[in-house]
Amino acid sequence: MSATPAPQTVQIMLPAPAPIRFVTESGKAAEAPADYPAPPAELLREAYRRMVVGRRYDEQATALAKQGRLAVYPSSRGQEACQIGAALALREHDWLVPTYRDSVAVHARGVDPVQVLTLLRGDWHCGYDPAAIRVAPQCTPLATQLLHATGMADGMRRKGEDGVVLALVGDGGTSEGDFHEALNLAAVFRAPVVFLVQNNQYAISVPLARQTAAPTLAYKGIGYGVHAEQVDGNDVTAVLAVMTAAVEHARRGDGPVLVEAHTYRVEPHTDSDDPSRYREEEETRRWAAADPVRRLETYLRDREMLTEGDVETARAEAEAVAADVRERIDLDQTPDPLALFDHVYAEPTPQLLEQRDQLAAEMKERED
Repeated sequence: MSATPAPQTVQIMLPAPAPIRFVTESGKAAEAPADYPAPPAELLREAYRRMVVGRRYDEQATALAKQGRLAVYPSSRGQEACQIGAALALREHDWLVPTYRDSVAVHARGVDPVQVLTLLRGDWHCGYDPAAIRVAPQCTPLATQLLHATGMADGMRRKGEDGVVLALVGDGGTSEGDFHEALNLAAVFRAPVVFLVQNNQYAISVPLARQTAAPTLAYKGIGYGVHAEQVDGNDVTAVLAVMTAAVEHARRGDGPVLVEAHTYRVEPHTDSDDPSRYREEEETRRWAAADPVRRLETYLRDREMLTEGDVETARAEAEAVAADVRERIDLDQTPDPLALFDHVYAEPTPQLLEQRDQLAAEMKERED
Protein backbone atom coordinates (compact mmCIF):
# COMPACT_ATOMS: atom_id res chain seq x y z
CA MET A 1 0.00 0.00 0.00
CA SER A 2 1.61 3.25 -1.15
CA ALA A 3 1.90 6.27 1.09
CA THR A 4 -0.10 9.40 0.35
CA PRO A 5 1.91 12.65 0.22
CA ALA A 6 1.28 14.98 3.15
CA PRO A 7 -0.93 17.98 2.25
CA GLN A 8 1.82 20.41 3.26
CA THR A 9 4.19 18.71 0.80
CA VAL A 10 1.70 19.17 -2.01
CA GLN A 11 1.20 22.85 -1.13
CA ILE A 12 4.95 23.48 -1.18
CA MET A 13 5.18 22.06 -4.69
CA LEU A 14 2.40 24.25 -6.10
CA PRO A 15 3.21 27.55 -7.84
CA ALA A 16 2.12 30.89 -6.43
CA PRO A 17 -1.51 31.79 -7.28
CA ALA A 18 -0.29 34.74 -9.36
CA PRO A 19 3.02 35.27 -11.19
CA ILE A 20 5.82 36.53 -8.94
CA ARG A 21 6.74 40.13 -9.67
CA PHE A 22 8.77 42.94 -8.15
CA VAL A 23 8.16 45.67 -10.73
CA THR A 24 4.90 46.73 -12.40
CA GLU A 25 4.49 47.31 -16.14
CA SER A 26 5.08 51.03 -15.60
CA GLY A 27 8.38 50.47 -13.79
CA LYS A 28 7.06 51.11 -10.29
CA ALA A 29 7.79 48.84 -7.35
CA ALA A 30 5.17 46.16 -6.78
CA GLU A 31 4.47 44.57 -3.42
CA ALA A 32 7.57 42.47 -2.81
CA PRO A 33 6.93 38.71 -2.59
CA ALA A 34 7.73 37.30 0.84
CA ASP A 35 9.42 34.15 -0.42
CA TYR A 36 12.05 35.77 -2.66
CA PRO A 37 14.77 38.30 -1.78
CA ALA A 38 15.28 41.11 -4.26
CA PRO A 39 18.37 40.79 -6.47
CA PRO A 40 21.22 43.21 -5.63
CA ALA A 41 21.49 46.49 -7.52
CA GLU A 42 24.73 45.49 -9.24
CA LEU A 43 23.11 42.38 -10.70
CA LEU A 44 20.15 44.41 -11.95
CA ARG A 45 22.48 46.87 -13.67
CA GLU A 46 24.29 43.97 -15.31
CA ALA A 47 20.94 42.52 -16.40
CA TYR A 48 19.99 45.88 -17.91
CA ARG A 49 23.24 46.08 -19.88
CA ARG A 50 22.82 42.57 -21.23
CA MET A 51 19.17 43.14 -22.12
CA VAL A 52 20.03 46.27 -24.11
CA VAL A 53 22.79 44.41 -25.95
CA GLY A 54 20.54 41.39 -26.43
CA ARG A 55 17.71 43.42 -27.96
CA ARG A 56 20.02 45.15 -30.42
CA TYR A 57 21.59 41.81 -31.31
CA ASP A 58 18.14 40.35 -31.92
CA GLU A 59 17.19 43.33 -34.11
CA GLN A 60 20.36 42.93 -36.14
CA ALA A 61 19.81 39.20 -36.64
CA THR A 62 16.22 39.87 -37.74
CA ALA A 63 17.50 42.38 -40.30
CA LEU A 64 20.08 39.88 -41.59
CA ALA A 65 17.34 37.30 -42.14
CA LYS A 66 15.22 39.81 -44.07
CA GLN A 67 18.27 40.57 -46.23
CA GLY A 68 18.73 36.88 -46.99
CA ARG A 69 22.01 36.70 -45.08
CA LEU A 70 20.51 34.19 -42.65
CA ALA A 71 18.33 31.29 -43.73
CA VAL A 72 15.86 32.07 -40.94
CA TYR A 73 15.77 33.87 -37.62
CA PRO A 74 13.24 33.41 -34.79
CA SER A 75 13.16 36.69 -32.88
CA SER A 76 12.91 36.79 -29.10
CA ARG A 77 12.09 40.49 -28.86
CA GLY A 78 10.04 41.03 -25.72
CA GLN A 79 11.50 37.95 -24.03
CA GLU A 80 14.83 39.50 -22.98
CA ALA A 81 14.01 39.34 -19.26
CA CYS A 82 13.47 35.57 -19.49
CA GLN A 83 16.64 34.90 -21.42
CA ILE A 84 19.00 37.21 -19.54
CA GLY A 85 17.48 36.29 -16.19
CA ALA A 86 18.01 32.61 -16.97
CA ALA A 87 21.60 33.08 -18.12
CA LEU A 88 22.58 35.16 -15.08
CA ALA A 89 21.11 32.62 -12.65
CA LEU A 90 23.70 30.03 -13.68
CA ARG A 91 27.23 29.46 -12.46
CA GLU A 92 30.11 28.95 -14.87
CA HIS A 93 30.09 25.14 -14.59
CA ASP A 94 26.29 24.83 -15.08
CA TRP A 95 24.76 23.94 -18.43
CA LEU A 96 22.29 25.89 -20.56
CA VAL A 97 20.12 23.85 -22.96
CA PRO A 98 18.41 26.30 -25.36
CA THR A 99 15.82 26.23 -28.12
CA TYR A 100 16.06 27.85 -31.54
CA ARG A 101 14.56 31.08 -30.10
CA ASP A 102 17.17 31.55 -27.39
CA SER A 103 20.04 33.22 -29.24
CA VAL A 104 20.07 36.09 -26.73
CA ALA A 105 20.50 33.67 -23.82
CA VAL A 106 23.23 31.77 -25.66
CA HIS A 107 25.11 34.99 -26.39
CA ALA A 108 24.70 36.07 -22.76
CA ARG A 109 26.43 32.85 -21.69
CA GLY A 110 29.54 33.97 -23.55
CA VAL A 111 29.15 32.44 -27.00
CA ASP A 112 30.54 34.53 -29.86
CA PRO A 113 27.56 36.36 -31.45
CA VAL A 114 28.44 35.24 -34.96
CA GLN A 115 28.91 31.64 -33.85
CA VAL A 116 25.41 31.75 -32.34
CA LEU A 117 24.03 32.47 -35.82
CA THR A 118 26.07 29.82 -37.63
CA LEU A 119 23.33 27.20 -37.37
CA LEU A 120 20.73 29.68 -38.65
CA ARG A 121 23.02 30.56 -41.53
CA GLY A 122 23.26 26.89 -42.50
CA ASP A 123 27.03 26.61 -42.19
CA TRP A 124 27.44 24.04 -39.43
CA HIS A 125 25.56 21.88 -36.96
CA CYS A 126 26.10 24.23 -34.04
CA GLY A 127 28.72 26.91 -34.62
CA TYR A 128 30.45 26.63 -31.26
CA ASP A 129 31.95 23.98 -28.99
CA PRO A 130 29.17 23.04 -26.51
CA ALA A 131 31.52 21.28 -24.08
CA ALA A 132 33.90 24.24 -23.88
CA ILE A 133 31.22 26.80 -23.05
CA ARG A 134 28.65 24.43 -21.47
CA VAL A 135 25.86 25.50 -23.80
CA ALA A 136 24.09 22.76 -25.74
CA PRO A 137 23.30 23.28 -29.44
CA GLN A 138 20.15 25.28 -30.09
CA CYS A 139 17.35 22.76 -30.56
CA THR A 140 14.79 23.06 -33.35
CA PRO A 141 12.60 19.95 -32.70
CA LEU A 142 10.11 20.88 -30.01
CA ALA A 143 10.94 19.70 -26.46
CA THR A 144 13.45 16.98 -27.43
CA GLN A 145 16.15 18.99 -25.65
CA LEU A 146 14.36 18.51 -22.32
CA LEU A 147 15.13 14.81 -22.28
CA HIS A 148 18.73 15.59 -23.17
CA ALA A 149 18.86 18.06 -20.28
CA THR A 150 17.41 15.53 -17.86
CA GLY A 151 19.96 12.92 -18.89
CA MET A 152 22.81 15.41 -18.59
CA ALA A 153 21.66 16.49 -15.15
CA ASP A 154 21.29 12.92 -13.92
CA GLY A 155 24.75 12.11 -15.24
CA MET A 156 26.20 15.07 -13.34
CA ARG A 157 24.42 13.91 -10.18
CA ARG A 158 25.73 10.37 -10.51
CA LYS A 159 29.28 11.65 -10.94
CA GLY A 160 28.95 13.85 -7.87
CA GLU A 161 29.33 17.11 -9.79
CA ASP A 162 27.99 20.32 -8.28
CA GLY A 163 26.23 21.41 -11.45
CA VAL A 164 22.73 22.27 -12.64
CA VAL A 165 21.20 22.04 -16.12
CA LEU A 166 18.79 24.79 -17.16
CA ALA A 167 16.55 23.80 -20.07
CA LEU A 168 14.51 26.38 -21.98
CA VAL A 169 11.27 25.56 -23.78
CA GLY A 170 8.34 27.45 -25.25
CA ASP A 171 4.67 27.02 -24.37
CA GLY A 172 4.19 25.00 -27.56
CA GLY A 173 6.79 22.52 -26.36
CA THR A 174 4.66 21.65 -23.32
CA SER A 175 2.18 19.97 -25.68
CA GLU A 176 4.83 17.46 -26.76
CA GLY A 177 5.27 14.06 -25.15
CA ASP A 178 8.96 14.76 -24.57
CA PHE A 179 8.02 17.51 -22.11
CA HIS A 180 6.04 15.14 -19.93
CA GLU A 181 8.59 12.34 -20.18
CA ALA A 182 11.38 14.70 -19.17
CA LEU A 183 9.51 16.01 -16.11
CA ASN A 184 8.61 12.50 -15.01
CA LEU A 185 12.15 11.15 -15.36
CA ALA A 186 13.69 14.22 -13.76
CA ALA A 187 11.46 13.85 -10.71
CA VAL A 188 12.06 10.11 -10.36
CA PHE A 189 15.83 10.55 -10.64
CA ARG A 190 15.83 13.79 -8.63
CA ALA A 191 17.95 15.24 -11.38
CA PRO A 192 19.37 18.73 -10.81
CA VAL A 193 17.53 20.29 -13.74
CA VAL A 194 15.38 23.41 -14.03
CA PHE A 195 12.81 23.70 -16.81
CA LEU A 196 11.98 27.27 -17.82
CA VAL A 197 8.84 27.57 -19.95
CA GLN A 198 8.82 30.88 -21.81
CA ASN A 199 5.07 31.18 -22.28
CA ASN A 200 4.94 33.76 -25.05
CA GLN A 201 1.23 32.99 -25.62
CA TYR A 202 1.50 31.38 -29.07
CA ALA A 203 2.88 28.14 -30.49
CA ILE A 204 3.40 29.65 -33.93
CA SER A 205 -0.29 30.50 -34.61
CA VAL A 206 -1.90 28.38 -31.87
CA PRO A 207 -2.92 30.40 -28.77
CA LEU A 208 -2.35 29.01 -25.30
CA ALA A 209 -6.06 28.36 -24.72
CA ARG A 210 -6.02 25.85 -27.59
CA GLN A 211 -3.11 23.95 -26.01
CA THR A 212 -4.14 23.48 -22.39
CA ALA A 213 -7.04 23.87 -19.97
CA ALA A 214 -4.70 24.01 -16.96
CA PRO A 215 -4.88 27.17 -14.77
CA THR A 216 -1.30 27.87 -15.87
CA LEU A 217 1.45 25.74 -17.38
CA ALA A 218 3.26 25.78 -14.04
CA TYR A 219 0.56 23.54 -12.57
CA LYS A 220 1.74 20.72 -14.78
CA GLY A 221 4.66 20.16 -12.40
CA ILE A 222 2.59 18.77 -9.53
CA GLY A 223 1.46 15.78 -11.60
CA TYR A 224 5.04 14.57 -11.81
CA GLY A 225 6.23 15.52 -8.35
CA VAL A 226 8.13 18.56 -9.62
CA HIS A 227 8.24 21.80 -7.64
CA ALA A 228 6.81 24.63 -9.72
CA GLU A 229 6.59 28.41 -9.83
CA GLN A 230 5.23 31.08 -12.14
CA VAL A 231 6.80 34.47 -12.71
CA ASP A 232 6.16 37.68 -14.61
CA GLY A 233 8.50 36.98 -17.52
CA ASN A 234 8.78 40.67 -18.45
CA ASP A 235 10.08 41.62 -14.99
CA VAL A 236 13.75 40.66 -14.96
CA THR A 237 13.96 41.42 -11.24
CA ALA A 238 11.41 38.70 -10.58
CA VAL A 239 12.93 36.32 -13.12
CA LEU A 240 16.34 36.65 -11.48
CA ALA A 241 14.90 36.05 -8.03
CA VAL A 242 12.82 33.02 -9.04
CA MET A 243 15.41 31.43 -11.32
CA THR A 244 18.22 31.86 -8.78
CA ALA A 245 16.09 30.13 -6.15
CA ALA A 246 15.11 27.35 -8.60
CA VAL A 247 18.71 26.69 -9.64
CA GLU A 248 19.88 26.50 -6.03
CA HIS A 249 16.94 24.22 -5.16
CA ALA A 250 18.14 21.79 -7.82
CA ARG A 251 21.79 22.20 -6.81
CA ARG A 252 21.02 21.22 -3.20
CA GLY A 253 19.70 17.90 -4.42
CA ASP A 254 16.05 18.79 -3.74
CA GLY A 255 14.96 17.73 -7.21
CA PRO A 256 13.91 19.47 -10.43
CA VAL A 257 11.93 22.71 -10.72
CA LEU A 258 9.45 23.87 -13.36
CA VAL A 259 9.17 27.65 -13.84
CA GLU A 260 6.64 29.26 -16.15
CA ALA A 261 7.51 32.78 -17.28
CA HIS A 262 4.55 34.77 -18.64
CA THR A 263 5.86 36.85 -21.55
CA TYR A 264 5.02 37.70 -25.16
CA ARG A 265 6.54 37.22 -28.61
CA VAL A 266 6.32 40.72 -30.09
CA GLU A 267 7.73 39.81 -33.50
CA PRO A 268 6.54 37.08 -35.91
CA HIS A 269 7.33 33.43 -35.16
CA THR A 270 10.10 33.73 -37.77
CA ASP A 271 10.73 36.17 -40.58
CA SER A 272 8.48 34.04 -42.83
CA ASP A 273 5.47 34.30 -40.50
CA ASP A 274 2.51 36.71 -40.70
CA PRO A 275 1.13 37.15 -37.15
CA SER A 276 -1.71 39.37 -38.37
CA ARG A 277 -3.47 36.18 -39.52
CA TYR A 278 -3.93 34.88 -35.98
CA ARG A 279 -3.66 37.77 -33.48
CA GLU A 280 -4.85 41.35 -33.16
CA GLU A 281 -2.52 44.35 -33.20
CA GLU A 282 -4.20 45.68 -30.08
CA GLU A 283 -3.01 42.63 -28.17
CA THR A 284 0.56 43.25 -29.26
CA ARG A 285 0.29 46.91 -28.24
CA ARG A 286 -0.95 45.94 -24.77
CA TRP A 287 2.00 43.65 -24.22
CA ALA A 288 4.39 46.26 -25.63
CA ALA A 289 3.41 48.46 -22.68
CA ALA A 290 5.03 45.83 -20.44
CA ASP A 291 8.31 45.99 -22.36
CA PRO A 292 10.99 44.37 -20.15
CA VAL A 293 13.86 46.70 -21.10
CA ARG A 294 11.92 49.91 -20.59
CA ARG A 295 10.40 48.57 -17.38
CA LEU A 296 13.78 47.84 -15.82
CA GLU A 297 15.32 51.11 -16.99
CA THR A 298 12.47 53.11 -15.42
CA TYR A 299 12.72 51.15 -12.20
CA LEU A 300 16.50 51.64 -11.89
CA ARG A 301 16.44 55.32 -12.87
CA ASP A 302 13.73 56.12 -10.32
CA ARG A 303 15.92 54.61 -7.59
CA GLU A 304 19.08 56.33 -8.85
CA MET A 305 20.62 52.92 -9.50
CA LEU A 306 21.21 53.73 -13.17
CA THR A 307 22.76 56.88 -14.62
CA GLU A 308 22.49 58.43 -18.06
CA GLY A 309 26.10 57.39 -18.56
CA ASP A 310 25.21 53.77 -17.82
CA VAL A 311 22.43 53.90 -20.41
CA GLU A 312 24.68 55.44 -23.06
CA THR A 313 27.43 52.90 -22.37
CA ALA A 314 25.02 49.99 -22.75
CA ARG A 315 23.65 51.38 -26.01
CA ALA A 316 27.13 51.99 -27.38
CA GLU A 317 28.13 48.41 -26.57
CA ALA A 318 24.97 47.18 -28.25
CA GLU A 319 25.76 49.08 -31.44
CA ALA A 320 29.32 47.74 -31.40
CA VAL A 321 28.03 44.17 -31.15
CA ALA A 322 25.62 44.76 -34.04
CA ALA A 323 28.35 46.27 -36.19
CA ASP A 324 30.67 43.36 -35.43
CA VAL A 325 27.99 40.86 -36.46
CA ARG A 326 27.30 42.73 -39.71
CA GLU A 327 30.99 42.77 -40.57
CA ARG A 328 31.78 39.13 -39.80
CA ILE A 329 28.61 37.34 -40.82
CA ASP A 330 29.54 37.52 -44.52
CA LEU A 331 33.11 36.28 -44.18
CA ASP A 332 33.58 33.29 -46.44
CA GLN A 333 33.71 29.95 -44.68
CA THR A 334 36.13 27.24 -45.79
CA PRO A 335 34.36 24.02 -44.91
CA ASP A 336 36.32 20.78 -44.69
CA PRO A 337 34.25 17.97 -46.25
CA LEU A 338 36.08 15.41 -44.13
CA ALA A 339 34.71 17.09 -41.00
CA LEU A 340 31.36 15.48 -41.83
CA PHE A 341 32.70 12.31 -40.23
CA ASP A 342 34.11 13.89 -37.06
CA HIS A 343 31.02 13.91 -34.86
CA VAL A 344 28.99 10.91 -36.00
CA TYR A 345 30.27 8.59 -33.27
CA ALA A 346 32.59 9.06 -30.32
CA GLU A 347 34.62 6.16 -31.75
CA PRO A 348 34.35 5.93 -35.57
CA THR A 349 33.17 2.59 -36.93
CA PRO A 350 35.23 0.72 -39.55
CA GLN A 351 32.56 1.52 -42.15
CA LEU A 352 32.70 5.22 -41.33
CA LEU A 353 36.49 5.26 -41.58
CA GLU A 354 36.26 3.49 -44.93
CA GLN A 355 33.84 6.09 -46.25
CA ARG A 356 36.07 8.87 -44.97
CA ASP A 357 39.08 7.37 -46.76
CA GLN A 358 37.09 7.07 -49.99
CA LEU A 359 36.11 10.74 -49.85
CA ALA A 360 39.68 11.78 -49.03
CA ALA A 361 40.94 9.82 -52.05
CA GLU A 362 38.38 11.47 -54.35
CA MET A 363 39.33 14.92 -53.05
CA LYS A 364 43.03 14.22 -53.66
CA GLU A 365 42.31 13.05 -57.22
CA ARG A 366 40.53 16.33 -57.96
CA GLU A 367 43.40 18.34 -56.54
CA ASP A 368 45.86 16.46 -58.72
